[in-house]
Order: sequence, then structure tokens, then C-alpha cells
Amino acid sequence: MTAKTETKHTTLYRAYRPRTFGETHGQEHIVKVLEAEIKQKKPAHAYLFVGSRGTGKTTFARILARELGVTDKDLYEMDAASHTGVENIRELREGANVMPFESPYKFYIIDEAHMLSKGAWNAFLKTLEEPPPHVIFVLATTDRDKVPDTIQSRCEIYSFKQPTREVLAQVVSDVAKKEGYSLESSASELVALLAEGSFRDALSILQKVLAVSKDPSETGKLSHGAGKKVTVAEVEEVSGAPRGELVRRLLKGLSEKNAKDSLSAIQEAVDENLDARTLAKLLIHRMRVVLLLRYAPDLAGSFSKELTDADLALAKEISKNPGVTSETLRMLLEAYGAMAYAAVQHLPLELSVIDICGRE
Repeated sequence: MTAKTETKHTTLYRAYRPRTFGETHGQEHIVKVLEAEIKQKKPAHAYLFVGSRGTGKTTFARILARELGVTDKDLYEMDAASHTGVENIRELREGANVMPFESPYKFYIIDEAHMLSKGAWNAFLKTLEEPPPHVIFVLATTDRDKVPDTIQSRCEIYSFKQPTREVLAQVVSDVAKKEGYSLESSASELVALLAEGSFRDALSILQKVLAVSKDPSETGKLSHGAGKKVTVAEVEEVSGAPRGELVRRLLKGLSEKNAKDSLSAIQEAVDENLDARTLAKLLIHRMRVVLLLRYAPDLAGSFSKELTDADLALAKEISKNPGVTSETLRMLLEAYGAMAYAAVQHLPLELSVIDICGRE
């Protein structure tokens, strides 16, 4: 079975998970230190990897294990979300005291470490204070504040940054190409924007898009080596993101301080059962571009990759309109934050539109 065939039966995130530090993206500050420790053969006995979901914490842990010569027989992974108790840690401690089967180290990855109970942390503390020389622990968490200070002080701590939209868009484009597809640049940018800083979410969205897009091997019209072109419209349809035309209507209405047109666009999105926060997120992204074009028109070229021709043309057209101000963008950001807790999700966006259009 070829590698390409295998990727069709697994998620893209698993199929294209980096296997070396050289294949990773956006965490160079961590790679530099870990590679130095590996080269000097002086790894820490315990690491705490901190970062939001999908930023590569467990991937880095597996790469670290592999670079240290740890085989699958001596690599152990535990999900602390479902193994929270003292008995789970006691079992781990007993296993850690046994020598590795065939590797220099026994390597333990504890995911969602912040979910461990207080008793489990207390039971784990002694092992971290005096660990067997053949054991390495990696604790991965999305919530550092829930990890006791006594545990943190005994670990090397690494903070994983969310990848930028540019990095995510490039990863999405590269993976699509390996799968035999070609994404419009604006399509890659939309996937990256919707992923909210998560490699896993970006590739999950891409997988859904490619699943409904015709397989390039079935397209007789394509020349050898070419790939099926995936448009931004396809990404909008599959992801449930508001259509570009709808976002442009709302953006234009706000720039002209036309409450009627703006509220009509929001209502249309609601009627189509589109996610209101996604609409707000796209609106904020576009308004930022318009605002920057107002004060720095020379930046237009840099936006040509992340916007469709229609979006860029509109941004240039409305950049001087009265509703394009820093206060407008600030109010939209506040509305986006409030939408997560609102009883009626789109209400904060409607209120911000009314306030923006009513300001002198």
C-alpha cells in the first residue's frame, strides 16, 4: 500500500503530522532549545508544554522522544482527562521504576495534564522530585494556571504560540498540493482564518473541503501533474462561512453608516442559519484591511493574496467612507467578544451596527 493510499483512510492531521523538528512550523524558539539539549545529550527529566489546542504540543513530545532514541515499546501516552485519579498516577509511578525495554529512556506523555485531581498531583510530586534517571515526562496542557506551582517548578516550561494566519494558510496550501489539489490563495486564507490558530482545526476544515471537491484523479480534463482548483466559494459552502457577497454588503453598509443595509445583511445570515460569530470574525478581518488601506494605501499589494479580487476592490473603494474608523473596528471587536455569552448570539453585532451608524 502506498503512502498516498494510506492518507485517504486517516485524517489529514494524522497523515501530515510532522515527524521531525524541521517539519514543524511557528515554534522555532522551542525547536532551538530542544535540539541543543538533544545534541548535548542533556534532556530534562520533565517538561511542561503549554499552549492552546492544536498548536503541536503532543506532536513535539513525540518528536522529542523519537530524537532521543525512544521506540514505541518505551513510549507511553496518558490522557489525564479520563485518568484523573491517584490510582492512575500510582500505576504510572510503578511502571516508571522499571527499566526501559530497548531505549535509553522510558518516555511518558501526559496530555490534558491540568485535569489531574489534587490527590493525583500530590502522588506525582515525589516522582518529579526524585525521578529515576531513565524516565522523561512531558506534561501537555491548555491551562497552565491549573497546574500546581510545585509541579511547574520541577519542569522545563515551553509556551507554544498560536501559528499566524500566514503560517496556517501555507500549511493548508502545502497539504492540499500533496493531496493533488490546488487552493486559491484566498481559499487558503479563509481556512486559516476559520481555524483560529489551530493546525488541527485548519486541516480538519481542509479535509471536509477536499471530501466534497471532485477527486483530481477522476478529472479527465486535468493535465498530468495538475490539481483540482478549489475556490473560496467551495470553502464557504463546506465550512458554513458566510458568502463573500454577504460580508461585502455588511462591510459596505457599515462604511456608509447605512444601518438598514447592514442590519438586512445580518438578518439574511441569520435566516440562512450561518454562524453569527464567524460573520463577525470575517467582518473584523475585512474592516481591518479597509482601515489600513485608508491610512497606508501602499499596503494594498500585501493584501492581494489573502483577499479575492472583489474583496480587495471593495476595500479600496470604501476606504475613505465615514464609517471606516478605528472606533468602528474597536466596537466590532467588543461585539465579537460579547457574542460568546449572548442569549441571542447575533444581538451584540446588531447593537454595534446601530451604534456605529448612529455616531456623529
